[in-house]
Amino acid sequence: MPSEAVQIERRTGAQLRDVLDDLARLRVSVFRAFPYLYEGSAEYEADYLHTYLETPDSVAVLVRDGERVVGASTALPLRAETAELRAPFERGGYDVNEVFYLAESVLLPQYRGRGLGVRFFEEREAHALALGGFAFTAFCAVERPENHPRRPADFVPLDAFWRRRGYEKHPELSTTLSWPDLDEPAASPKPMTFWLKRLGGHGEGAAR
Repeated sequence: MPSEAVQIERRTGAQLRDVLDDLARLRVSVFRAFPYLYEGSAEYEADYLHTYLETPDSVAVLVRDGERVVGASTALPLRAETAELRAPFERGGYDVNEVFYLAESVLLPQYRGRGLGVRFFEEREAHALALGGFAFTAFCAVERPENHPRRPADFVPLDAFWRRRGYEKHPELSTTLSWPDLDEPAASPKPMTFWLKRLGGHGEGAAR
């Protein structure tokens, strides 16, 4: 049973080395659910997460129940991300050096509903503000059709939550990322749309 009291900690850059396995485990577990349906692999996770070690300004906000990491939220400057994520901003006339990219929030289901999603965004935004030089925070979300066969009947999109936190959807900022869906034999491209907020403005978020 989850305890009522959890601990929040923030780590940056090379400080993440001893929690990479925890981050990989959470990503593979949480992202199996709709809408990501991610069929993760240890090899991909190791490669993906290595970027955070190499980026001194990266951050991970960790949620611990005792010694166990039960949630995490990551971010880093957009300039350190892949070409697929930078390209929409470059085409749109943004300076990628001024965008802090909010990569993901993963939290085990039994710990949701405690306001930790809001805390994830507060912590990452505070980190970006402390670094200085960032005008925007941004994240992207996968687009799935309403009639997707794996869409749960009780699925509630997070759009309203994100808007309450101050984000606006920018359809003109879109890209594709590839990963294998559950039961897919190989990775396939997924459409992704960015949500954007002016840093220091009103609101923000992405996880309940």
